[in-house]
Amino acid sequence: MSDSEGQPLTEACDRFVTWLDRRVVAAGRGDGLDRLEVAPSGTFWLGRLACEEEVRKGATDDRSERLDPCAIGIRFRPAETSPWSMTVTVRARAWVKDPKDGPDPDRRWWRTGLVEEKIPVVVDTAGGTFGAKQLRDAFAAVGAPGLSAELRVEVEDWHRHPELVVQLVNTSPERAPGLTDSHLYETQVEVSGLATDPFQLEALPDSFRYDRKVPAYGINVGVEVVAPGVFRTNDTVSVQTFRPEYWNSDRSQPDLSFARLAADPVPVLTDLVDALDEYDQKHWSATALNARHAADGWTDAMRTEADRSAAEVFAELARLRAGLELVRTRPEIRRSFQFMNEAIGLSAKGRNYHTWRAFQVGFLLSAIRFLAEPAEEADHVDTVWFATGGGKTETYLGLLLTAAFFDRLTGKRTGVTAWSRFPLRLLSLQQTQRFADALAGAELVRREQEELRGTAPFSLGFLVGQAGTPNKIVPKPEGDEIGPDSPGMPEKYRVLLRCPFCRDERLTMKFDRKRWKLEHHCTNQACPWKRGALPVYVVDQEVFRFLPTVVVGTLDKAASIGLQQAMRGLVGPPQKICSEEWHGFTYSTRKKSPNGCLVPDCQGTLRSLPMAEERFGPSLRLQDELHLLRDSLGAVDSHYESLLDHLQAKLCGTRAKIVASSATLTGYDHQVKTLYRRRGRVFPQPGPRAGESFWTVPEDTKLRRFVAVAPRGVTLEHVSDRTLDALQRCVREMLNDPATVCAEAGIDPRHAEKLVSIYGTDVVYGSTLYDVEAAGRSLGSNNTVDGINVEQLTGQTDFDEVRDILERLEKPEEKFEDRIHVIAASSMLSHGVDVDRLNTMVMLGLPLTTAEFIQTTARVGRRYPGLVYVLHKIGRERDAQTFRHFDKYVSQGDRFVDAIPITRRSRRVLALTMPGVVTARVLMLIEPASKQRLSTPAMLRQHARDSGLNPADEAAVVAAILGLDGPEDSLHQQQIVEWVRQWFADLEDPASKARFISEISEPFPMRSLRDVEAQAPIHD
Repeated sequence: MSDSEGQPLTEACDRFVTWLDRRVVAAGRGDGLDRLEVAPSGTFWLGRLACEEEVRKGATDDRSERLDPCAIGIRFRPAETSPWSMTVTVRARAWVKDPKDGPDPDRRWWRTGLVEEKIPVVVDTAGGTFGAKQLRDAFAAVGAPGLSAELRVEVEDWHRHPELVVQLVNTSPERAPGLTDSHLYETQVEVSGLATDPFQLEALPDSFRYDRKVPAYGINVGVEVVAPGVFRTNDTVSVQTFRPEYWNSDRSQPDLSFARLAADPVPVLTDLVDALDEYDQKHWSATALNARHAADGWTDAMRTEADRSAAEVFAELARLRAGLELVRTRPEIRRSFQFMNEAIGLSAKGRNYHTWRAFQVGFLLSAIRFLAEPAEEADHVDTVWFATGGGKTETYLGLLLTAAFFDRLTGKRTGVTAWSRFPLRLLSLQQTQRFADALAGAELVRREQEELRGTAPFSLGFLVGQAGTPNKIVPKPEGDEIGPDSPGMPEKYRVLLRCPFCRDERLTMKFDRKRWKLEHHCTNQACPWKRGALPVYVVDQEVFRFLPTVVVGTLDKAASIGLQQAMRGLVGPPQKICSEEWHGFTYSTRKKSPNGCLVPDCQGTLRSLPMAEERFGPSLRLQDELHLLRDSLGAVDSHYESLLDHLQAKLCGTRAKIVASSATLTGYDHQVKTLYRRRGRVFPQPGPRAGESFWTVPEDTKLRRFVAVAPRGVTLEHVSDRTLDALQRCVREMLNDPATVCAEAGIDPRHAEKLVSIYGTDVVYGSTLYDVEAAGRSLGSNNTVDGINVEQLTGQTDFDEVRDILERLEKPEEKFEDRIHVIAASSMLSHGVDVDRLNTMVMLGLPLTTAEFIQTTARVGRRYPGLVYVLHKIGRERDAQTFRHFDKYVSQGDRFVDAIPITRRSRRVLALTMPGVVTARVLMLIEPASKQRLSTPAMLRQHARDSGLNPADEAAVVAAILGLDGPEDSLHQQQIVEWVRQWFADLEDPASKARFISEISEPFPMRSLRDVEAQAPIHD
């Protein structure tokens, strides 16, 4: 990111971010303004202090005092005993209103000169008050008689060590003759000459990895140490993070390029594992830990934690060595690995990268054993844990392609290798494109291998359902059904942003009536695909008909396993294959599909499956953003995960390997055990020090600047509007007068146009849909900059509109005034949206979870230095506490992540999931085994009588499936028995109005995993 000569672009970005932040803070404090048309008390939100009299009248608790405080200060832990001496410098200004006949009738408010007073303080344990007359005289001298303030020093001796609280208090009267505004502005306190000891952050436990020292705490402000022993208040708290370097070894990094690993991987992988071995011995051996124990003064508990971490690190090293040995000794695994690298290399062409990061290869080596020992490795869920933006998606794509090639080399000619689920309601189109690109690369490699040419093309299925793409396409649609001529067909359902084979964006959509397929077509004559429709299936029934190599979709769709018999193809074998070309696999017979083929009016015959039934089970289930599977969603999913395992075991005798990714780690072992009834394993293990491991170490390049803001006396919406207004005004200044702005910011003018593009679109993020919609409306009516174009990205945004917005963001309009200037976004943005032009963000309140904070803020600054304003809802206790230690909150964010609240033993959740488990067993197991159609209660009733199907046996099976068959689960077992008995009773009821087995007994099977009431935390 630099020019061949002159100022690098990264430096220009950094200076522009610094200039932007300076301007936004100035807008909040009033810096540089001389006059105002309106009262400053309703305009500025930083640096202002209300008068004590006003606050006492209106304040009912600490919360209201924080909203508009009358004091700022610093809390210290003195290093010496009393008396204590220090010098306190107070800085402030005032705003005064002229009479109507003043010099500027339109702008009657004017700003005074700066009050800057050094106040000597000597205090003993009784505390004291200082500087009242000195400050009163200083305000009078700058033209603001009547204003007053004082320093108050309090000593709190009930702590383990005495603490000093030094505060500047606005003691001005609320109303007095000649006093037009009782507030103080641009306030600041600086303390020097006091010897102090640091605090230990109370919010975090001791750890051998982390420094918990806090030099001092601010009171209603931040604190910075500007020189040794000199503390200064700051209206905002800024924390700078830095980009990681993905190699941290004394050895040279081996060549991890796709080409090198495709050609001869073993020597390179050996070098990588040997370097890791050397690093682990250097930092994790008993000798190394003994040295740190002595040097850093570890407690016994800290040493125990370090020893436990060391054991996990060396176990990880052993897994990598085992993976290396498999690549070296197992030809089919080595070839799969080589083919995968060749495929990833093809998919990465034109995207400016050609090599893996070391941790990505490390994960592949650590997890690859599941190919050789699938049954044993299925006991473990491997979670890729790495900072957002580090490349987790590409990492598990590498594992996925390796598994796909291995399947094909070992006899799996077709069918699903992996089912990848995303936890949000609306799957990111960018994520889908990444999967398509990788599979296109794999397909190009497959074609060149003689032994693989007889297998099915590598293909992608998009399984999100009616919210994004059709469940099915019918000849004569009724209600909300989709037909070939429905409005928006077929272009509305385009999910690819470009051709995955040639990168050309000129895609067209077609509906082929003969093949009954909704198709993506590339119009580039030079495209290497050259086979008609691209191998991408976006209609649910097409996914079931063709069983693509990888199915990617939303987590919610797993509920369909209890409703749709054709879902069987995602956990086991379909019934047959249709003789008609392009009709695909068939399933159980139904009224509208008498031969089991899902193509309307099919007259074909049925043929045997092209391979053994047990090979149809997927090798992998991938779960993206594991930490989002919490509360009721996680509880519901845990039951459906068990159901998927049960069905695959019954149909194929196998279990899928589960791989997950997450940017947060806390409590993953409990979460994995609850969700999957398997053991959790994370890669990579955290390093010996915070932010540093063999795989990564911070470098000097800046990543994001986080700015914590505690607004005073105005609403959060006002601050959001003014912040976005200031950001847009700055960008327009750069657009209209680049020479002046570049000179002021120290930027090479050649970068001006690029900076306008990089920083011209701001994100305002709200945790709730209400916040997002309110932000969009408010900005549209309250901004002072004309022509701010606002778009929304939420779970309510239409699918095709999301695609259009992403395209506009990635390829902005030529004229700045036509571009998107602000994106008002909800959590939909926080996963899988990677746009280099999103680099500034305003957060409306601290998100409810630290995981959401980490994920959301990672959407900006992906490639260029980012700027994030976190507007704290300072009246909330959590926001106030986080503001107090915001620097630690950012730098040690993973430690603030709460353990995932999840249990599979919720009786309310059990009531919701039992119907899906029972009907899924009927659809997937009982009906196919019966060799007859059991889709109606009458048919199932007769089969139950003939076969001896009974409530006691079925209840026992359901309890076992859900892991609720232990002695501690007696209440759950009773609940299952009662519901299953009622289900059988309703099945036998001749007066029942149920038309299908899913309607036999209420509640009916869930249509989505989110079919629950408003989510509430669930605890064991």
